[in-house]
Amino acid sequence: MIPENNKSNKKGGPMGGGPKLPKFNIYWVYGILALTILLAPRLFQLAPDTTVISHNEFVKLMASGDIEKYVKVENTKSVRIYIKGDSIQKAFYNSKFPANYTAEQKKAKVKGNYLFEYKVDDWASFNKEVNDIYTKYAITNIPDSNTDSENDLFSRIISGILPFLLLIVVWILLMRKMGGGSGGSGGPGGIFNVGKSKATLFEKGGTKVNITFADVAGLEEAKEEVMEIVDFLKNPKKYTNLGGKIPKGALLIGPPGTGKTLLAKAMAGEAQVPFFSLSGSDFVEMFVGVGASRVRDLFKQAREKAPCIIFIDEIDAIGRARGKNAMMSNDERENTLNQLLVEMDGFGGDTGIIILAATNRPDVLDSALLRPGRFDRQISIDRPDVKGRQEIFKVHLGPIKVSESLDIYKLAEQTPGFAGADIANVCNEAALIAARKGKSGVEMQDFQDAIDRVIGGLEKKNKIISPNEKEVIAYHEAGHAVCGWFLEHAYPLLKVTIVPRGTAALGYAQYTPKEQYLYTVEQLTDQMCMTLGGRAAEQIFFSKISTGASNDLQQISKMAYSMVTTYGMNDKIGNVSFYDPSQENSFQKPFSEETGKIIDEEVRKMIGEAYQRTLQLLTERKEEVEKLAKALLDKEVLHKSDVEELIGKRPFETEKNGDIHETFAPTETTVEGATDNTANASAVNDVATEDTIDHANATINAADASGNNE
Repeated sequence: MIPENNKSNKKGGPMGGGPKLPKFNIYWVYGILALTILLAPRLFQLAPDTTVISHNEFVKLMASGDIEKYVKVENTKSVRIYIKGDSIQKAFYNSKFPANYTAEQKKAKVKGNYLFEYKVDDWASFNKEVNDIYTKYAITNIPDSNTDSENDLFSRIISGILPFLLLIVVWILLMRKMGGGSGGSGGPGGIFNVGKSKATLFEKGGTKVNITFADVAGLEEAKEEVMEIVDFLKNPKKYTNLGGKIPKGALLIGPPGTGKTLLAKAMAGEAQVPFFSLSGSDFVEMFVGVGASRVRDLFKQAREKAPCIIFIDEIDAIGRARGKNAMMSNDERENTLNQLLVEMDGFGGDTGIIILAATNRPDVLDSALLRPGRFDRQISIDRPDVKGRQEIFKVHLGPIKVSESLDIYKLAEQTPGFAGADIANVCNEAALIAARKGKSGVEMQDFQDAIDRVIGGLEKKNKIISPNEKEVIAYHEAGHAVCGWFLEHAYPLLKVTIVPRGTAALGYAQYTPKEQYLYTVEQLTDQMCMTLGGRAAEQIFFSKISTGASNDLQQISKMAYSMVTTYGMNDKIGNVSFYDPSQENSFQKPFSEETGKIIDEEVRKMIGEAYQRTLQLLTERKEEVEKLAKALLDKEVLHKSDVEELIGKRPFETEKNGDIHETFAPTETTVEGATDNTANASAVNDVATEDTIDHANATINAADASGNNE
């Protein structure tokens, strides 16, 4: 399907041919008038300083011997007479020039222009007369004679227009740009059509989108919802016969990279109805009132094509809640939103138009936009589980040459928490790594290297690290690994390395937390202890601490403040939550100064108790930490199997329902560096406290308000 312009095909839109010229408007009139004024003097005058002479005057000129040359213009039956430059001192010729002309200026003028013009009735008589004059006056210095067949008037017109041809071309190009620039289905998108919609139209019979539902894996529930919407438009009677109504809108909600836009593309590829596609930012322009005008134009086109689907990507660009903060209000954006609300379900509601939108920030959308009647359905698209990741791998591995020994299920296990975009990136990186090594197929090791690169960044093999620093990093990572190994509710270790990666990452530990949605105080406390394991190991083995725990401290600070201020997991503060998503951008803190001091004290107390517990654990397991640290210094990378050989199996690891793989969730990665640095296996928020980090803004604001900067 092909993009259309704003004009409907019913009235001779651009579908019938190539690009159309801009309409005639008042600016063309201004241009034509200006051009006429500029060209009029040149079109209606003879050559400058030219005098038409009589027969007697012509004879006198020929007899004087002052003529340098004459040119016969046959089409106009006239003779152009050029005089010699050294003859201008005569009074007769001097009268042809302004009084202030110097001799040099007069010579230059005479050299380039003819001063006299003589009309001829018959060329044969003229030639005989000239010869008679030569004989009668004994003229020996005969002037040059040329013949010009060019029409004199035409040459004057051309000479007058040539200087302005460039101006005309520039004007036309400017008008085409202003009236017929790039635009989607809404036609020209220039200055004169700034209020037109920029939506791209896909409809049956044109070039279709190459993506179908077969290309969308791991989103089975969401696909069913979207396919049902398409079926609504294809077979409306199937649902209306029972008294049901076709839903007016569906909102796709999910984290970045999970496939919201991909699902919409598949819908455009599968649908047999017109499909309008645009982003929320397409409504925004520097001119006042443009957003609302584009909304009106979009729905006008949609009504002409109904039944149809309108897809708005990143709708939070125009759908943010109104009136939450007067200081940050935007009347133009709110006017655009108001017009969208009216068009979706206003006084004159439309039928046969379904709105599909996508966003990863549903919490900031206006409540009027989310109500039934506008977006009747909210389709949640989460990160895929192990089965979904396996299906996504199969899709992205289709065009890649892989070895026969590749285990796709194992790849899905090793990429917990990866969204579809992350998996696509891993497959591409693995293919590039294999090609760099000159392999004929992509092997499992290439995928593992690609996963490491996505998690921690590019490996810095040539980065120079002193032996002392390398030893500190090894014990730091060993502290994390031992804490995660011997704490019941901590995450089991998957991999630990001290190979520098990324911009400032000196090492990282990768864990495999279980998929769960509720967390207890004991689980969060163990997670805090595991995160503090690196700093505690430094304290025990070196009696001093380094800046390598900066990322660890950020994570536990967010976690502790969320436990106290959001989840009511503190006895002194009580079952109170200070988090209010509607007041996210408010400068006013939701508690008093005294309460803020108590929160700071309780957070410090909670972190201090976790740190003391970590110190006690690592002191008891000092031998295990040393074994792992020395092995890291030797091998630089340790996997779960290596840790089991060194310190034995993890005492709390048990398989449930015969398959432990189904319990894997997003991988947490702890990164150590001299500066703040975060590398997460899924490039998402901290897994163990997924909800906690979602509310981080409120808790961090609370900490800042009470004067605590962890």
